[in-house]
Amino acid sequence: MEIFTGILLAIICLILGLGAGYWIRQMIFERDIESAHRQAQRIIAEAQKEAQARRREAVVEAREELSEEKKAFEKESREVRQELIQLEKQLANREESLDKRAESFDEKEREIEKKNKTLEGKLKGLDEKEEELRVSLEKQRQILETIAGITEQQARQLLLENLEHEMQREQALIISRYAEETKEIAKRKAREILVSTIQRIASEEVQESTVSTVPLPSDDMKGRIIGREGRNIRAFESVTGINLIIDDTPEAVVLSGFDPIRREAARQTLERLLADGRIHPGRIEEIHHKVLKEMDETIKEAGETSALDAGVPNLNPDLIRLLGRMKYRTSYGQNVLAHSVEVAHISTMLANELGADPNVAKRAGLLHDIGKSIDWEMEGSHVTIGVQQLRRCKEKEEVIHAVEAHHGDVEPKSVEAVLVQIADAVSASRPGARRETLETYIKRLEQLEAIATSFKGVEKSFAISAGREVRIVVEPSKVDDIGAAKMARDISKRIEEELQYPGQIKVTVLREMRATEYAR
Repeated sequence: MEIFTGILLAIICLILGLGAGYWIRQMIFERDIESAHRQAQRIIAEAQKEAQARRREAVVEAREELSEEKKAFEKESREVRQELIQLEKQLANREESLDKRAESFDEKEREIEKKNKTLEGKLKGLDEKEEELRVSLEKQRQILETIAGITEQQARQLLLENLEHEMQREQALIISRYAEETKEIAKRKAREILVSTIQRIASEEVQESTVSTVPLPSDDMKGRIIGREGRNIRAFESVTGINLIIDDTPEAVVLSGFDPIRREAARQTLERLLADGRIHPGRIEEIHHKVLKEMDETIKEAGETSALDAGVPNLNPDLIRLLGRMKYRTSYGQNVLAHSVEVAHISTMLANELGADPNVAKRAGLLHDIGKSIDWEMEGSHVTIGVQQLRRCKEKEEVIHAVEAHHGDVEPKSVEAVLVQIADAVSASRPGARRETLETYIKRLEQLEAIATSFKGVEKSFAISAGREVRIVVEPSKVDDIGAAKMARDISKRIEEELQYPGQIKVTVLREMRATEYAR
């Protein structure tokens, strides 16, 4: 029984403990809630105070910014008003000046009217005097006809016949004298202009070889270039279209090809392959493709630069690309693009000196050898090809004519065409422009004249235009017109067979009849 009672007391104590614990915990929980509530209210109050402070600061800043903007606006307004006042003053001054001018013009107009009236009076008086003089002359003419026994018409005819015989001799003497003086003056003036023009041209010509030589780091690279059983060299020649010559030349190989652009692309491809070290057909094709893309940009850039240097605007894009291709073309070692720019400058100087159109001369000078950029791809001379390209690009007719006449293929019909001829000859013949030695040049001219004089009936022959033309004078009694045409064809064929020369040589046979008498 006592055990049961103890257990019951223990249970009651446990229940009471649990209840007291729960009550204490509830009190603590309510106190925490109340404390959290008070803290939240305090935070809210502080946040409201801070928001109000920030709002006041924002309002103050906004007012300050508004004040500054207002000051700036007022300052700008004052400046604008000042400018308007200044403009009004200027307009007022201009109006005053215009009013003074108008008054001056009115006064001059009144003076002119007065002078016109005075002149009309004088003209009227002159008309009256002219009528009196005419009547007097008529009376004198009748008196003279009566005294001489011939009419006025007969006297005039006799006088004119006598004057005609007398003046014919005087006219011939005067014409001869003035013709000689004019020739001397023209020669002297032409020499002065040419010397002045050549003196102002001091450009350097880029001399390039028609066969490209590529240096090698060592002779061992020749075997790598050839490849196993020659596959690398075959691939290189197939991709580039250029012959790769590997001979006994130490540490060098030679690239040979007719197309200068292909040769340059092949040279750059080989140099990059040597620098890279990997030489096989796939790599050759890859490098060559990259080089071609870069050269397209280089060609376009070179054409634009040359047009800019020559001062020739608004060129057709196709003509710019053709100009750029001439960067890789040479004639006797003279770079054709640099030569064309120089001809443009010389033509412009000559045109300015002589009062011709400098724009036409400059444009034709730059484009005169445009056909050389593709003459190895098409049939015909570079002049014919160039004229075709210019007409396709709708170039001006006066420019096309100057280009067509610069080697004498057609007769020049304008001053600008003649100036382009002169500028082309000056650029090509000045010292240092072309690499051909004097001995070779003289020897070629002698061979040309020797071939021409070897034909029967030839009286004299002259190699002119730096060996680009040979003129043959025949005896008219031994060679007729048909024979002259046949002789020109035969001489041109003989030159083709026996001489080596760049470009083309024009053969002209001259046959004329002269009558000479001596006055004793």
